[in-house]
Amino acid sequence: MIRELIHDDIFLSQKSAPAAKEDKAIAKDLLDTLIAHKDGCVGMAANMIGQLKCIIAFENGGKYMIMYNPKIIGTSGGYDTEEGCLSYTGGPKKVRRFNSIQVEFQDDRFKKCVKIFTGFTAQVIQHEIDHTNGVLI
Repeated sequence: MIRELIHDDIFLSQKSAPAAKEDKAIAKDLLDTLIAHKDGCVGMAANMIGQLKCIIAFENGGKYMIMYNPKIIGTSGGYDTEEGCLSYTGGPKKVRRFNSIQVEFQDDRFKKCVKIFTGFTAQVIQHEIDHTNGVLI
């Protein structure tokens, strides 16, 4: 189900709770909402649809991916950039990102995975993980 986007800074600045198998419906709604906004958005976190759960969804090489409880466990190649966000209406903000990240997460079966992402996909994942930690972009 496509959900309404949240723009409340107080809500969005709260840290998300760990996701569990019971939260798969939230992930489905998150993905549906991301796809509905695909013309202006490549990633979303569950808090953007009103759910304080540590779930992100993003476009990765033409396919969509969902991560439960993602954590960045390694980084390299830092750079400064500007990013905008559908939930933040104040325009682009300056942020520090890494060209390569190693992420530990759970897949849709809640199996632990570790994967390296680079380039734009790495930037999107960092942005969405910031959301799960209550960092406003």
